[in-house]
Amino acid sequence: MQQISSPAVDPEKLLMLEDQYVPYEGRLHTGEYLKAIGVADLPPLTSPFDPGYDPVTLESHLDQSCHLMSILKISMACWMVAQEHSTRRKLLAAKKYKVPTVTGGGPFEIAVAQGRLPEYLDLCADIGVTRIECGEGFTDLHEEPKSIIRMAHERKLDVQFELGKKHGGAFTEDVVGLLIAQGRRWLDAGAIQLVLEARESARSVGLFDEQGRFNKSFADRFADAFGLKALMYEAPNKPSQFALLDHFGHGVHLCNVRLEELLRVEIYRRGIHSDAFQNDKLRPRVTVLTSEDRA
Repeated sequence: MQQISSPAVDPEKLLMLEDQYVPYEGRLHTGEYLKAIGVADLPPLTSPFDPGYDPVTLESHLDQSCHLMSILKISMACWMVAQEHSTRRKLLAAKKYKVPTVTGGGPFEIAVAQGRLPEYLDLCADIGVTRIECGEGFTDLHEEPKSIIRMAHERKLDVQFELGKKHGGAFTEDVVGLLIAQGRRWLDAGAIQLVLEARESARSVGLFDEQGRFNKSFADRFADAFGLKALMYEAPNKPSQFALLDHFGHGVHLCNVRLEELLRVEIYRRGIHSDAFQNDKLRPRVTVLTSEDRA
């Protein structure tokens, strides 16, 4: 197979196969078809997470789905114990595909508990992430949000804050009120977004009870307080993903979605999944063409 380098070849009609560019002759395009069946043209509204994939796998997912990713979470502390060159390679790949990155909240909490927050922020900035996640999921913060955010901004890092305890069980009425007040403090201090905790199970945590049932009323309270643009709802599995999309429609921002589940989430969001097609909030809207229109 020879590499195609002729300037006569339209660069938008080249595919990379086996490290070489080859032309394709397709005249029909998926985007045009989706528009024809009424699928909304949506901005990226899902934040997938990398729990420790190898760089090649992550780069392949970026190549396939970067246009669907609002921000990529380099999750847990896996990026710290992997070979550093692999971690840096992944962050460079995200930059290549113009996908911002955020660290998970656990390393932040440990850095604070160990008295090493400045060193942690220095490392995040040097590694090349766009944003850090702060939280009190399993520790307690004693420093003011403004102080932490100022330290992050000095290193050109944005901040998001995660609401909720990892081991505190499902939210109660009183907890929701306290978390809304906490979220306002962080947004007022300069945080970009808030995240609602659901861990990896979406059971007995946050908006989900012991059976994984979604608390719509509490979800609405957060949405009413902050608006959907400022909120990200953790949705780590299929039931939680579908429940949130069914309830809010395609404009809800989901996070903690595994990379291999991103496309499934996005076909559901666009109403081209069999279950989503039955939901009036998600079903595509299409103008039925008459024979004269077709002519």
